[in-house]
Amino acid sequence: MRRDEGMERIILGIDPGLAHTGWGIVEQSGSRLRCVAYGCVSTTRTSELSARLMKVHDQILAVADRFQPSCVGIESVWFGNNVSAAFATGQARGAALVACAKRSMMVGEFTPSQIKMAVVGNGNAEKEQVQYMVQHILGLDAAPNPDHAADALAAAICYITHEGRARVEKRLETLAALQA
Repeated sequence: MRRDEGMERIILGIDPGLAHTGWGIVEQSGSRLRCVAYGCVSTTRTSELSARLMKVHDQILAVADRFQPSCVGIESVWFGNNVSAAFATGQARGAALVACAKRSMMVGEFTPSQIKMAVVGNGNAEKEQVQYMVQHILGLDAAPNPDHAADALAAAICYITHEGRARVEKRLETLAALQA
């Protein structure tokens, strides 16, 4: 049974990449967050592009089927100096998003700096800071490894943070309209 907008729900976080796509599952029960599972889909450079994309799709779909998340927080593609790497990441991101769409998940897309801000409070935080804060927020014994999985868990946390902020803003708008 899928858990969704009630008191308890499951959120999938995804850090897309063609070589490594991190994923993380966070359970939200009221204001409490708990790490359920995390991992990484890895592909090899020697495989055909289509096979690599299918592996990302199929494994994210398997994660969705196993944990039944109702929503997903996914990192958007950052176009730095390496356009070809950004393009490959975008393709992997698309494969993951198709898997999420097949399971009718609500999608929240966040920039790397939005995710870092939500977890660390600094949009320019280093990877180690993100790993440390994800460990702290989720009460883990150790920092999630690999860092792609930690980034995925951070994306799930960011989804929760941004969604909560949007709810508060909507309530404030409703109150302002009632007072007008």
